[in-house]
Amino acid sequence: MVRIRVLVVDDHRIFAESLAAALAAEPDVDVAAAGSGPAALRCLERAAAEGRGYDVMLVDAELGILAAARGRRAPVPVPRSGENGPVDGISLVAGVRSGQPSVHTVVLAEKDDPLRAALALQAGASGWVAKDCSLQRLLTVIRGVLRDETHLPPALLTGVLRELTAARKHRTESEELVESLTPREREVLRCMVAGLGRKAVAERLYLSPHTVRTHMQNVLGKLGVHSTLAAVALARRAGVGPVDLEPTRVLAGDVVERSGQLA
Repeated sequence: MVRIRVLVVDDHRIFAESLAAALAAEPDVDVAAAGSGPAALRCLERAAAEGRGYDVMLVDAELGILAAARGRRAPVPVPRSGENGPVDGISLVAGVRSGQPSVHTVVLAEKDDPLRAALALQAGASGWVAKDCSLQRLLTVIRGVLRDETHLPPALLTGVLRELTAARKHRTESEELVESLTPREREVLRCMVAGLGRKAVAERLYLSPHTVRTHMQNVLGKLGVHSTLAAVALARRAGVGPVDLEPTRVLAGDVVERSGQLA
């Protein structure tokens, strides 16, 4: 029997452990659970290194997002190996898609949200499923994405298509604005996307803080925004990534495999 290896990623312990236990009862499913984005990444990396990679990752749409900001906060960059920090569900999907494209991801959501569903599909998700769906429905989606199917609730289809069309338009506009920057200004923008302050940018680019301030002001002016956060959001829409930063710390693992228990 060909077994399906599934990783459940959710920071709500009761839900994650209950779902893992339910899936583990299936004769052809092996399941593990992780309670955070960084934990999931370490679990995936370890499994791949051992030659027993996961087939499907089920991830909470609101993973790592505070209740007051759920559904509308910008994605948090996925940490590099050896780094810690919160990772939201959509960013985790994108990180796994980039690092382990053989892993199919399905987003589990408490409510229908065309915007986040569109973001999930853009990030590389193969499915969007309501958390209150039946186990059989979820198993159908899991087996379907392994056949390279994309699963989306019919009620969300129109809204998702609208969001994808709008995102394509915004991306084009954002790309045109970024193209107006000089090479040095684009480099400064990438530093801003990485979260570096003026002093850190100056040290990295061997410039004076005054020169960096001037570049940052020019970047904001050309992009037509009034804050660093707005500039970073626009840069991400245009596909501008952060500069590479060296990892600073190593963390202990916090995933317990096969038991369905969160560390």
